[in-house]
Amino acid sequence: MGKGRFRVRAGVRDGLVAVGVAGALLVTGLSGQHSATGPGLLGYVLLAVGGLALAAGRRAPVAVLAVTGLCAVGYQAAGFDVAAVAFLFAVYAAMRAGHRLVTVAVSVAVLAALPLAALASGLHDTGEAFAQARGALQIAWLVAAAAAGEALRQAEQRADEAERTREETARRRADEERLHIARELHDSLTHQISVIKVQSEAAVHVARKRGEPVPEALLAIREAGREASRELRATLEALRDDDTTPPHGLDHLPELVERAGGTGLRATLTIEGQRHDVPAAVGRTVYRIVQESLTNIARHADATTASVRIDYHPHAVALQVDDNGRATPETAPVPGIGLLGMRERVTALGGRLRAAPRDEGGFTVRAELPVERAS
Repeated sequence: MGKGRFRVRAGVRDGLVAVGVAGALLVTGLSGQHSATGPGLLGYVLLAVGGLALAAGRRAPVAVLAVTGLCAVGYQAAGFDVAAVAFLFAVYAAMRAGHRLVTVAVSVAVLAALPLAALASGLHDTGEAFAQARGALQIAWLVAAAAAGEALRQAEQRADEAERTREETARRRADEERLHIARELHDSLTHQISVIKVQSEAAVHVARKRGEPVPEALLAIREAGREASRELRATLEALRDDDTTPPHGLDHLPELVERAGGTGLRATLTIEGQRHDVPAAVGRTVYRIVQESLTNIARHADATTASVRIDYHPHAVALQVDDNGRATPETAPVPGIGLLGMRERVTALGGRLRAAPRDEGGFTVRAELPVERAS
């Protein structure tokens, strides 16, 4: 949005410059007391067109360069001794846009054509024609305009390159830190959780094999070990999930929903709209939100059913996860780390998230993520 506002301000500024230059050219032309018919009228038109063309200099610098050059030659041929101010502005804009060879070629052509145009007006001899052309477009001013445009273009390129370098460095450091955290978690927790899980499984197996009752505490330890192992794997997977590895995305949702059914939850997946390619970051975020939602339902909602719905829109992907759990508007759960992580992911992509109990009971998570489709 900020860039859009900047483009609007730049367009208004270009328009004001164009109107100002056109007005100055017309005032200068009127001071020469030319007739308002025939060549005189054509000269006034060329003065106005040459100035107003500058409004498009940011969008089409080469075309504006050609138009202003032709207009300068044209009103010189019509007998108007007016400086080619609009052409100098166009030279600056074209050089700033990086069209150096075209700008030099057009400038040379205009420099050569101006004396001929002055001769064609029939008002000057050869010496006066060259003097008028020199006054209309001083070579020094032409070189200065070109140099200013080129210097600004190079400065903008250096600034853009520095910004890209900073972003790449920050992204690389974030990836390195994420992988470091994943390694630390793996090294410090995986072994201990595995020992708890294996020992509790073995104790339950031995007790059942002997025909002895299994203590509730032992069963709780076994389930806690299983859940901790699954959570740790999911956490490590999320930490290691970056752009260098094939990410989970929309194509993996059927498998994710099917796995949720293994916990006794009846989960369904519905996909609507015309499917199209979405950025990997959007697909990965949709997958993580659905994964976290189903995990929360299985752990906390005391629900029997869950529905996952994906809607494809031309410029966005919407998802909604509903359950029939015990949550109500009067007993809204306290947001935890999972919901906070969802919101951070969605906000980072410029989307919107709503997570709240439903009026009819149960909980709903709805997110809308914008996408930029390649043309």
